[in-house]
Amino acid sequence: MPEPRRPDPDQLLRQVQEAEAIQQRAKLKVFFGAAPGVGKTYAMLSEAQERRAEGADVVIGVVETHGRSETAALIEGLEVLPRKELAYSGQFLPEFDLEAALARRPSLILMDELAHANVMGSRHAKRWQDVLELLDAGIDVYTTMNVQHLESLKDVVAQITGIIVRENVPDTLLERADEIELVDLSPDDLLVRLKEGKVYLPDQARHARDHFFRKGNLLALRELALRHTAENVDVQMRRYMESEGIRKTWAAGERLLVCVGPDGLSERLIRATRRMAGALGASWIALYVESHRHLRFSEEERSRVEANLRLAEKLGGETVVLEGCGRAEEDILAFARDRNITKIVVGKPTRSRWLDVLTGSPVDDLIRTSGDIDIYVITGEAVASNPKPSLRSHITSPLRNYLLSVLAVAVSTAVAGLVFRRAELADIVMVYLLGILIVATRFGRGPSLLASLLSVAAFDFIFIPPYFTFVVSDFRHVGTFSVMLLVGVVIGNLTERIKAQARLARSREQRTQALYRLGQELAQSASSTALVATAIQTVANQFHSHAVVLLPEPSGSLAALVHSQGFPLSSQEHGVAQWVFEHGEPAGLGTLTLPGARATYLPLRGTRGTLGVMGVLPDGAPQWSEPDQHQLLEAFANQTALALERAILAEQSHADRRRADEERLRNALLSSVSHDLRTPLGVITGAVSTALETPDLPESTRRDLLTTAQEEAQRLHRLVSNLLDITRLESGALDLQTEWIPVEELIGAVLNRRELGSDAARVRIHLPEAPPLVSMDPVLMEQVLMNLLDNAMKYSPAGSPVDIKVWTTQHTLTISVTDQGPGIAEGEAERIFEKLARGEAAASRPGAGLGLAICKGIVTAHGGRIQAVNHPQGGAQFLVTLPLGAPPSLPEEGS
Repeated sequence: MPEPRRPDPDQLLRQVQEAEAIQQRAKLKVFFGAAPGVGKTYAMLSEAQERRAEGADVVIGVVETHGRSETAALIEGLEVLPRKELAYSGQFLPEFDLEAALARRPSLILMDELAHANVMGSRHAKRWQDVLELLDAGIDVYTTMNVQHLESLKDVVAQITGIIVRENVPDTLLERADEIELVDLSPDDLLVRLKEGKVYLPDQARHARDHFFRKGNLLALRELALRHTAENVDVQMRRYMESEGIRKTWAAGERLLVCVGPDGLSERLIRATRRMAGALGASWIALYVESHRHLRFSEEERSRVEANLRLAEKLGGETVVLEGCGRAEEDILAFARDRNITKIVVGKPTRSRWLDVLTGSPVDDLIRTSGDIDIYVITGEAVASNPKPSLRSHITSPLRNYLLSVLAVAVSTAVAGLVFRRAELADIVMVYLLGILIVATRFGRGPSLLASLLSVAAFDFIFIPPYFTFVVSDFRHVGTFSVMLLVGVVIGNLTERIKAQARLARSREQRTQALYRLGQELAQSASSTALVATAIQTVANQFHSHAVVLLPEPSGSLAALVHSQGFPLSSQEHGVAQWVFEHGEPAGLGTLTLPGARATYLPLRGTRGTLGVMGVLPDGAPQWSEPDQHQLLEAFANQTALALERAILAEQSHADRRRADEERLRNALLSSVSHDLRTPLGVITGAVSTALETPDLPESTRRDLLTTAQEEAQRLHRLVSNLLDITRLESGALDLQTEWIPVEELIGAVLNRRELGSDAARVRIHLPEAPPLVSMDPVLMEQVLMNLLDNAMKYSPAGSPVDIKVWTTQHTLTISVTDQGPGIAEGEAERIFEKLARGEAAASRPGAGLGLAICKGIVTAHGGRIQAVNHPQGGAQFLVTLPLGAPPSLPEEGS
C-alpha cells in the first residue's frame, strides 16, 4: 500500500490564513428562493427575531412586506433604520440610507430584495453594492434573493419565462456568501398564496398568474433554485474537506468514473457506466491516464483511445486526459478523491498472469488502495481487435541495442579480468553494475535486462570458483547473484521510466509552447483577417497540414476568409464545413460524421454560438489522431474562436459606436435645425402676414413688424451659413483666400454688419497703439469674430458690455472676446467647441450649437488656436491666437 502523501506546508499555511480571514470577516447569509412569495422575507425576519432574543444588535435596513400581515408582525421589536428621500422624476422616493447604516453600525442588518436597483442619486447603483460595503465595514448581513436574478441564469430564465430580468446579482456575490438557505414552496401552494392575495394585490396577481406565475415556469425555476443550492453546498463540502485534510470520499452524491484505455473492452465499460449513471441520476467522467507507455502505443491503439473518448462525449460524459506522474492507480485515485468520485468502473485484466506477477496488477492495487470508493470490475467478450499482450509485444528495442548490450558485458568482463587479482569480488560486481547502468541509460529496458543476465552468468563463470563452470561451490554467492540481478533489473526499470517521463515532459512542453505561441501571436493581431491568417499559419506548421477558416456570410453560407495553399475547397468539402457550422459538432476525416471528407472540420465556438469553421487537411497521415494531439488541435480551435470573437466584437463595437455617433449627430442636428429654422420662419410669416392683412395698421407698427421680419431673416441667414460652413469644413473643401489686413479693419467690418444692429454700441474695443498686419481670409475671420460676438451677447445680461481686446507677442496676435455672462462650467472648456455641444447655460437659449465648432475649424485652418476660459472678473473669455508673419514691404511714396 503506498504511503500517504505528505501535505504541502505552503498549502497548509494558505489554508490556515484563508480560514482565519473567513472567521474574521463579516458574515453574509442569503435566503434563496425560486420566486416571489415563497417566504424568504418571513424566514429572514424569523431568524432575525431569534438573533435579537440571543442579544444580537439587529437593525432592519430594508424590508418589503408587500402588505402581508404575518410578515409585518415579525417586524415588531426590531429597530427600523429610517430611509432617506431621493428626488426622481418629480417625486420623492424612499431609499436605503447607507450612510446612516454605517454610522449606526449594528452587528446584523437586514437587507431585503438584494437585486433591487437604487434610485438615481444613491451612492451605489445596486443594492448588492450597498451590501458589499456593509460587509467591508464588518457588519453581518441577512438578505433575500430569487433565482431569476442570478446573472449567469439570465438567459436561461428568459428562455423559460419569456421575460428578460433587468435586475441581476453577480454570481461572485453568492460565492462570497457564508450560508445560503433555500426557502422552498411547491408551485401549487405558491399559486394558492397568489390567488389569496398573499403575494401581490388582486390586479397584479391576475397579471402575474397569466404570465410569470404559470405552473411550468414555477417548476423550472424551482429546479434551478434547487440545483444552484446543491452546487453551492457541494462547493462548501469540498472546501471543508480540503481545509480539514480529508482525503476519503464523502458519498453525498453519486459520481462515477470509468477508466479508459486502448483496449477494446473500454467501449463496453463506457456504455455500462452510462447505464449506471442514468439509473443513479449521477454525473460521470471518462478518464484516460497518459503514462509513459502511451509513447509505445501503435497507431491502432492510439486511434482506439481517441475513439473511446469521443464515444464518452457522445454519450454525455465528461472526458479528461490526465498526465500521469507515477503509478496509474495512484493518479486515478488522486483524481477521484479530488473530484469526490464515489464509484470507479474498470475492466477485468486481460493480460497474462505472469506479467501481473512480475509488474503488478493495477486493478488489484486499485482495489486495495481505494478506501471508501467502490470499485466495479466489469468483464466482456473477447475483442478480435484487442489481442492479449505477449512477450514479443513488450520488446521495443531494436536488435542492434541487444547486440551492443552483449558488447558492453564483454567490455565489463575484460575490465574486471584486468583488476581481478588486485581487487575484491565486490569491486568486480561494481564494474558489472556500471556496465548495466550504461546499457540501461543508452539502450533501454530490454537490453539492460539482457545485460543483467549475462553479467551474472559471466561473473559466475569466470570469477567464482570453480572457475569456468557454472557450478557454485559456496552457496553464499547465490545471494550475490540475486542482488546483482535484482539491482540490474531495478536500474533498467528506473532508467526506462525516467526516460519515458522525460519524453512525456518534452511532449507536454512542446504542446504548452505551441499554445503559448499561438496565444501570443493572436493577441498581436489587429484585425480579424490578420488573426485568422496567424491561426492558419500556426496550425499548418504545428500539424504539418493545410488549414482554412470559413466564416458565415450574411446569407448564412460559409466563405473562406483565409486559407493556406493546397487546401481543396470543393463543393463536397464545403458541404461538410456547412454541416459543422450548422450543428456545432466536428465532422470529416477521423470522425464518425462524414468520415469520407479529405479534411477534419472543427467548429469555432464562441460565447454566442458557432462563429465559423476551421478545416485541417493533413499532408500525409493525420497527426491529431492521438488524444493529446487531438486535444491540442481542439485547443488551437478554441483559442482561435475566442480571439476571433474578441476581434469581431471589437470591430462591431467600433462600428456600432460610429453608427451611434452618426445617428445621434443626425438626430440632434435635425432636431436643432428644424427648431431653429421653424422659429424665425414663424416670426417672419406672422409679421409679414400682419403687415399685409391689416390695411389700417399704423405706420410705426408696420415698420416694427418689418424690422422684426428683417432681423429674423438675418438670423435665418446666419443659421444656413453656419450649416454650409460646417459642411465645407468636414468635407475639406475650405479654401483660404488670405491677404494682409489690419486687425482694426477686421473689427470695424464686423461692427458695421447689419446683424448686430443696435447691439454694436455694447462692444468696447481695446487695441494696441500700432496693431500689426495679419495674414488671414477676411471673410472667414469676419465670420469667426461675428460668431463670437453673437455668442457673447446671447449669454450676457441685456445691455451689459462686451469687450474686444487685441494684444501681440513676438510671434502671435491674440483677439479676446469677453462677456459678462455666467461663464463656462467646469469640464466644458473643450467640449463647447464640438458640433452641437452647448454649455449648461445654453439649455434654454436658441441655437444649433454650430457657431463655436465653425470658429475652431476656421482658426485651425489659419494655423491658429482658439480656447475658452473664465475671466477673473466674471464671464467667459474666448481667445483667438493667430501666427504673425513678416508682411510684404510697401512701395515708398513717389517711387
